[in-house]
Amino acid sequence: MADPENVHSGRRFPHSCSGNLFIPFLIVFLFFVSVVPASAEDAMFRANPEHTGEFDNGGITPGNTELWRFTTGGIVYSSPAVADGIVYVGSEDTNLYAIDALTGNVKWKFATGDLMFTSPSVAGGVVYAGSEDRNLYAIDAVTGKEKWRFAMDDRVYSSPAVADGIVYIGGTDKRLYAIDAVTGKEKWRFATGDYVDSSPAAADGVVYIGCADKRLYAIDAVTGKEKWKFATGDRVASSPAVADGVVYVGSEDKNLYAIDALTGSQKWKFATGDWVDSSPAVADGIIYVGSRNKNLYAIDASTGKEKWRFATGDRVVSSPAVANGVVYVGSRDNNLYAIDASTGKEKWRFATGEWVDSSPAIANGVVYVGSNDKNLYAIGTITVALTSVPVTTRVTTTGSPTSQVTTVPSVTTVPPITTTPTAPVQQTTQPAPLQYALFGALALVAGMAVWKRH
Repeated sequence: MADPENVHSGRRFPHSCSGNLFIPFLIVFLFFVSVVPASAEDAMFRANPEHTGEFDNGGITPGNTELWRFTTGGIVYSSPAVADGIVYVGSEDTNLYAIDALTGNVKWKFATGDLMFTSPSVAGGVVYAGSEDRNLYAIDAVTGKEKWRFAMDDRVYSSPAVADGIVYIGGTDKRLYAIDAVTGKEKWRFATGDYVDSSPAAADGVVYIGCADKRLYAIDAVTGKEKWKFATGDRVASSPAVADGVVYVGSEDKNLYAIDALTGSQKWKFATGDWVDSSPAVADGIIYVGSRNKNLYAIDASTGKEKWRFATGDRVVSSPAVANGVVYVGSRDNNLYAIDASTGKEKWRFATGEWVDSSPAIANGVVYVGSNDKNLYAIGTITVALTSVPVTTRVTTTGSPTSQVTTVPSVTTVPPITTTPTAPVQQTTQPAPLQYALFGALALVAGMAVWKRH
């Protein structure tokens, strides 16, 4: 019988060959674990499948300097998603754009058959986005080529959430769909009582979604069966956020609700003075949400009590984003605001040319947001001169079979200014996929077998 103490404390090698063979195999194992390609970065509406609206900004707090703007041919109501140094955003000009996050140069654009209000999601190197042409598209994030499309029975305003290899999306055809992210095949559909323009949140094996039938639904993510439904006093266009076993969602009955994620019972509700179309953000025990009464609210997640409110000059339909103790939100007074998350004091504002209904995304010290003035903005600080690009750039449009070589809208960059904060950098990627570690594990097993023989 082996000495149990030796098993844990380390074994001496009686023969020099066994030690010499084991060490190289161990080196091979470590090599495979450390140098395999990293997986593609994921990004989606409200930052994650739970829709908490909390972003990692790389430890950098953005300033309110315009780094660049990208002009599309229509209103940018869509909220951007940023992954692997690329900003993906839709426009009412019917296109989905992939834009270099650092320079504002277009990398590709994908043409759909109608307006794009939805916000794209990126997972596993694929961009998922819906269109008013009644399709959900899966597009290669690097090339802009279509991988598949899923046909729905009516227009798509809901933004997809991707979790565990499944794409969840609502439709105005009164359904929530679960679609295989790789094949585009339907796994299940759930019938609601009215159209769905809320975006689903996925957490702990359950999908939550609001509906115009005045309800919030909780649906089993695997089976598509209803777990519970919660009735509000009016339509639910707000997208739910899930954190610490509680679902937070707004309603056009002018309330924000906190609902037990397991039972569907109400924990509290908070009354605002107007519709709550804005989707709540959750960070450090505080809920942040906008209202059409022109205010952004900070509400204690446990008690439902107001901590502060911030008044803008017009309705707040944009959903707030939180990063590093700062809340960013757009308003129909044409401004994007940065507000101290603890005090509710304004840190800065950035003026666009029209309403800001788009919800901001933050990455590596830069805020990206769309505006009804047809622009996507990158707002932060500058330490180096940005590369100017031509007013028009000719690229091949991907999408429908009849697409032609078209002229892409202009990108405007601002001149360099003197400032000290860090410039935006390319984003990092997630840890290597588990399938690559298999090779390393096999190498380790082989090494141990040789070691035991000796």
